Amino acid sequence: MIKNYYICRLKDRLSTYITIIYNNISMYLDQKEKEAIFKKHGKDQKDTGSAEGQIALFTYRINHLTEHLKKNRKDFNTERSLVKLVGKRRSLLDYLTKKDIMRYRAIVKELELRK
Repeated sequence: MIKNYYICRLKDRLSTYITIIYNNISMYLDQKEKEAIFKKHGKDQKDTGSAEGQIALFTYRINHLTEHLKKNRKDFNTERSLVKLVGKRRSLLDYLTKKDIMRYRAIVKELELRK
């Protein structure tokens, strides 16, 4: 019983890695593009911890994965990672709402997100 559980988990992970390698998902964002995102939305290009910078990075990744899923409708592993990213971005937006509503409104307007 336990052995079957671990085999299933291993198959899931292997399928995820194959999907990533096959579709070249991990290579869509290099260091310079990340720095440009953080420079535009954060305080500077090295400011990776600000909520605005992280929200902008998550938005970029979400848009990329959405385009990928339009082409590959049955890629369920990527769909799951997309849902997780949307949840992370939502929690950061909620944090920003509680912390500073003006910063929240600015980032939502700048990234053209739904409220």
